[in-house]
Amino acid sequence: MEINKQDALFEFVLRIADDSLILGHRISEWCGHGPILEEDIALTNIALDFVGQATNFYDYAAKVEGKCRTADDLAFLRFEREYKNVLLVEQPNGHFGDTIARQFFFDVFRKLFFEELAKSTDEELAGIAEKSLLETKYHLRHSSEWMIRLGDGTEESHAKIQESVDTLWRYTGELFFSNEVDALLLNEKIGVDIAALKRPWEKQVREILGEATIEIPAHAWQQAGGRTGVHSEHLGYLLTELQYMQRAYPGMEW
Repeated sequence: MEINKQDALFEFVLRIADDSLILGHRISEWCGHGPILEEDIALTNIALDFVGQATNFYDYAAKVEGKCRTADDLAFLRFEREYKNVLLVEQPNGHFGDTIARQFFFDVFRKLFFEELAKSTDEELAGIAEKSLLETKYHLRHSSEWMIRLGDGTEESHAKIQESVDTLWRYTGELFFSNEVDALLLNEKIGVDIAALKRPWEKQVREILGEATIEIPAHAWQQAGGRTGVHSEHLGYLLTELQYMQRAYPGMEW
């Protein structure tokens, strides 16, 4: 089935917003539970950055869709299969190393992605990307430093972060998912050549993991489905919590 430019743009922006919202909510679960006070505050601020990005992209997605839905409607009033975030961002926080590894893999991708999206001929999309890129550079610096600190730290921290990398590696391939939506928008000079980001992503990841004395997992098998609405069991539980207030009290506003 052919897709038109408006529908493609809506889908494209929705993916970005969903990634931000779901990961932002995941990170927010650390609030009050960080390993040290400074890191508790840092993670909470990063979560706020992602929620802010999600709001901007949802606002634009609602505008593109043109069906009188708001950013809140898109964030809180869709069913699980309607979310298009990658599986990586919905994975549980686990221990601190799991959270950092998940964040690092995503941050490397997001920085490369926003650098390209900032060149979009869609001025509003480019503007949001440029603003988000400033935050993403900090996110990447934060997660990279922790990867090195944990990997090249104690025997226990090294073992745990290596296990985190081994477990989460299977979800990284989906970051480079593309279909007719991406092809159409790339042709219009609106979107991003997702496939072209894979090589620089791998290069940056290998550099940091090498410095952290962490080995790249040998297995090549990759899990996918999130971009097409097929999620792990974790998203359903996350959405139950995330959407509770709007489901219980429809139309509620602060």
